[in-house]
Amino acid sequence: MQMKKSIEKINKLLAGHFGIPLRKKKLPDPVDLLIATILSQNTNDRNSYKAFINLKSKFPDWETVSSLPQRKIEQVIRIAGLGKQKSKAIKNLLSSLKIKRGRISLKYLYKMKNEDILEELTSYKGIGIKTASCVLLFSLDRNVCPVDTHVHRTLNKIGLVNTSVPEKTYYAINDYIPSGKAHQFHTNLIRLGREVCKPAKPNCTVCPLKSVCKYENKNFQVTNNYPSKSRMSHKQNSFMLLDEVR
Repeated sequence: MQMKKSIEKINKLLAGHFGIPLRKKKLPDPVDLLIATILSQNTNDRNSYKAFINLKSKFPDWETVSSLPQRKIEQVIRIAGLGKQKSKAIKNLLSSLKIKRGRISLKYLYKMKNEDILEELTSYKGIGIKTASCVLLFSLDRNVCPVDTHVHRTLNKIGLVNTSVPEKTYYAINDYIPSGKAHQFHTNLIRLGREVCKPAKPNCTVCPLKSVCKYENKNFQVTNNYPSKSRMSHKQNSFMLLDEVR
């Protein structure tokens, strides 16, 4: 019960600072979202988005992409970085779906429970809990908060959890996310981690969570890189890949 109350308070403070992020009415196809999430690993959203658009614009469908040599996929997605690793995961996913299901589709996931979807998606090489949970939230509209490095780091720093890896953070918090709040909680935590609660030198002066944060080495020193305004200008870096997939 305490975890749920803490999450509710954190979410309210974040929403008051960053606002409630908008969602498109039409959610993306699960295969599209899954591939976009694979491309997003260990790079910025804009480069991974360009790689995703490259794939979608150069080839008519995922069936065509599945028939390509891995090196060709790697060339097309090069801008996203880790080309060999990501092209291998994409090739494996598409080929495996075609063999297992007879066609490249994840429509069958809509009728499955969250835990079964996670088990299903993580059975494919190169897909972990974070990637699978992004499909749950951004494509299937489930009330699930994916945990990337930003979410994991910030939730540990403020003291909500004490976990060693993002997967453990995921399981620690997701039974306590208030109904309908997962998307804003996830998105605003990422913004917090990118722009305020940075790894080396957090900007505690403008942090909306400073009243509840248990981090001992808070930084209240204002520099040229950190404006002294009570609200940061976060719009410049607010592009979120998985909300742009269509």
